[in-house]
Amino acid sequence: MRLLLLLAKTTFIKAICRVLGVTETITSPTFAIVNEYSKKDGSPIFHFDFYRINNIEEAYDFGYEDYFYSGHLCFIEWPEIVGSLLPDSVVKVKIVVEENEQRSILIDLSYNV
Repeated sequence: MRLLLLLAKTTFIKAICRVLGVTETITSPTFAIVNEYSKKDGSPIFHFDFYRINNIEEAYDFGYEDYFYSGHLCFIEWPEIVGSLLPDSVVKVKIVVEENEQRSILIDLSYNV
C-alpha cells in the first residue's frame, strides 16, 4: 500500500517527505496538479492536489496511471474526484481540526475506494 489519500494540508506531507530524505522545497501543487520530489535513495514521491480539477477526464489527460500504478509513493490531496481511478488498496489519512484547534490524525489502513 503505497498510495496515501490525504484530506489534509501540505505541511503534513512536508514532514513525511523530510523524514524520507527529500531535500527539495516542498510546495502545494494546487496549480501544477502534481509535484515530484526525490527521496534519499533517488526514487520519486508524487504529490497531487486535485482541488482545481473539475472532472475525472482531467485526470486522464495528465496520465494518472503513470503515477498511481508506478509503485512509488503518492500523496493525494482532495481525492474525491479521482476516487474511482485509485488502486484497490490505499491508506487514507485524515487530519481533523478539533474545537480547541488541536489536530487529530486518523489513519485507515483498510480503506478501499
